Amino acid sequence: MSRGAPAVLPAERGGWWHHYVCPAHGVELEHVGLLTGEFPDGGAPCPHGCRIDTADVRGAWTVLAHQACARTILDAASGPAGRRAGAVALLREYAGRYAALGTAGHNGAAGWMLRGRLFHQALTEAIWAVTIGRAARLLGDPVPELTAGLADAARTARDSLVAEGRFRSNYTAWLNAAGAACTGKPEWLDGPHGIFAHVLAATHADGWEWEASTYYHSFVLRAYRHAIAAVPGVKVPATVRARLDAMIDVLRVLVTPGGLLPSLHDGPYRRADWDRELAELDLTPAARRPVTVHPDAGYALLKGGGVHAVLDYGPHGGSHGHLDTLSLYLYGDDAPWQPDPGQVPYGHAYWRRYYASTAAHPTFSVDGLDQTECAGELVSAGAAEVTVACGTAYEGVSAVRRVALAPDGTLRDELSVSTDRPRRIAAHLRPDVPLAVRTDPDGTVHTRWEGRLHGTHTASGAAARVVARPGPGPADDPQRTRTHVDWVAEDATAVTFRSIYRVGK
Repeated sequence: MSRGAPAVLPAERGGWWHHYVCPAHGVELEHVGLLTGEFPDGGAPCPHGCRIDTADVRGAWTVLAHQACARTILDAASGPAGRRAGAVALLREYAGRYAALGTAGHNGAAGWMLRGRLFHQALTEAIWAVTIGRAARLLGDPVPELTAGLADAARTARDSLVAEGRFRSNYTAWLNAAGAACTGKPEWLDGPHGIFAHVLAATHADGWEWEASTYYHSFVLRAYRHAIAAVPGVKVPATVRARLDAMIDVLRVLVTPGGLLPSLHDGPYRRADWDRELAELDLTPAARRPVTVHPDAGYALLKGGGVHAVLDYGPHGGSHGHLDTLSLYLYGDDAPWQPDPGQVPYGHAYWRRYYASTAAHPTFSVDGLDQTECAGELVSAGAAEVTVACGTAYEGVSAVRRVALAPDGTLRDELSVSTDRPRRIAAHLRPDVPLAVRTDPDGTVHTRWEGRLHGTHTASGAAARVVARPGPGPADDPQRTRTHVDWVAEDATAVTFRSIYRVGK
């Protein structure tokens, strides 16, 4: 390869990118040297000063490097002649490497994984294959043996998912997208297990992907778009087009006017790669509706008085759900006052458990225990209020939460919890901004959230005290300290926590 080549391909096969995490700090390691072909000398750097060099981290870095190389090839494929020639050379190098791997799956993959050849996971390989296929087709497919091999591998992996009864998996979307990108054949769209069938099987009528995770929703939507774009002139059935429109509307309603997209349930709280992926979707915020309810996913959005609130009452949702039924997330236009905290890379078991826990979320807890996997219910929804309930988060416990947009421009939150015996009941405040807390002599609590949010908090039915303590911030950096507040009623059988939020100086 010439000295001026835009990238040097990694010599190794990729591992599992979720291992690219600092074992001490739980933060994703820095993306360095991805186009050099060489793992960073001295180890991959952590933002907190660590340098990590393990087999797992090397494999994860290699995933990121292969993906970066594929993006570079795609970019060069639409450039001037010299860059196009460089892209062809890199594709041919990849074709030789892929052929040398044979047809066996990656022998370093974990037992639960659907294996790829160049990567541990077939999913990772499919994402990479979409980019490679797009580049190859722009260049007239100079590597038909590679694109055919990638399509065959995608078909084998998809058939395995179908046989296991896992057709609606997010893997299937990307496997179909890989086949479409590498071949341009409509069968990957309109076949019995193609994209069109997957859209209707893996999404709800309200537009949400079935697990109701913002990240995985955007993830499969991107796959659908890439697949359809790879087959020019394809006729998309009206039912599929309507569902795709509903999927993008979900995100446009959810995003704040300032561009914050709540990371509901599993997925990164904040990540540069996700920002790049979201840019593909053109998320212009939708017109502000005071109340929007997504009954299948179990979300209610309330917008008014400068507050963008998300009330989560739905099922915890498969492997990507968190134990956060009846959480109330609060955002300003560009301020994450009380956000869903997101999730760290899955390779860090300790922090992954924490960010899935009830303690990490602005919901309620009983006796300091996690909620069970459960779903709440929508009790009522009006033009300016939503009431939800859950009676299965804890045995013998029922909770009702009503959130309303008041005429005076405030947001009013009332959370009532009742138990079958005296229990320790707590409501949680979990900010991602500096928070000041003050208690009046009569027990009224005042909170001031950086970004101009003010809260007034009272309780009835039982004595309740506020306990403020240092706690980890959202999952992009567990070492970022924030003020966590537990509003606690000891030995109580019934308590109602009331909060009034307003935006101002």
